[in-house]
Amino acid sequence: MTDQRTPVVLIHGLWLHSSSWHPWMELLDAEGFAPLAPGWPGEPASPTDARSHPQAVAGAGIADVTEHYAAVIRALPAEPVLIGHSFGGLIAQKLLGLGLGRAAVAIDPAPVKGVKPLPFTQLRSASPVLRNPANRSRAVSLTAAQFRYAFGNAIPPEESDALYEAYAIPSPGRPLFEAAFANFSRRSPAAVDTGNSHRGPLLLMSGQRDHTVPDVVTRAAYKLYGDSTATTDLKQFPDRGHSLVIDQGRRAVADCALGWLARQGITGRSATAGF
Repeated sequence: MTDQRTPVVLIHGLWLHSSSWHPWMELLDAEGFAPLAPGWPGEPASPTDARSHPQAVAGAGIADVTEHYAAVIRALPAEPVLIGHSFGGLIAQKLLGLGLGRAAVAIDPAPVKGVKPLPFTQLRSASPVLRNPANRSRAVSLTAAQFRYAFGNAIPPEESDALYEAYAIPSPGRPLFEAAFANFSRRSPAAVDTGNSHRGPLLLMSGQRDHTVPDVVTRAAYKLYGDSTATTDLKQFPDRGHSLVIDQGRRAVADCALGWLARQGITGRSATAGF
């Protein structure tokens, strides 16, 4: 029998494995959705395998990842909701702009072309990749200390280290280089059709203590959508960092996303499970 539930495609960003979405998948399933969390192109099946084969994802860029998820979406029985974090949030915006999603939630999204603020914390978070041009064609890992600065600065160090052990994996450097130079490229893969008034609704979320994608960056992206008459909303979370989708406060983020989807007429059918 064909699954009649609304699909939800969960798209992770750099340095996290797709398994980091498992708590979200359990909640979405309990809410009556049909969630799936495909990995990036070449991503091994587990964090352990990904760490053992660090170059399996090397060289994948924004366009490659976008087309990878577009192929997943085209094979679905119904138009999905897109939920993306970090670079996954940028990918979700691209897919929505292409008409490949019913609605999208972009959480701490990597900057799209046209975003101009470049805070120091963002540069520092990206420095393990950007400091060496050769990393454009490589996969790069973070140390636990680098992960704590980029993801876990707003949570206890012990929780950050536990999340690092559970989910952190090597990721391709190419997307960071593409985003860093997006405003200097006429055909940047980080470009999004922000003027599209025919797309589905979009919610941008930001953690106001995020080092990797600071709140000012998400707010700048929100302003780029000013010429579109399609629904575009912004939700800011005080005292939350880049780990907000995986740490102990993730339920508040998920509840906000579900509540916003309900206001767009997109709901599940059952009571929530444990999260």
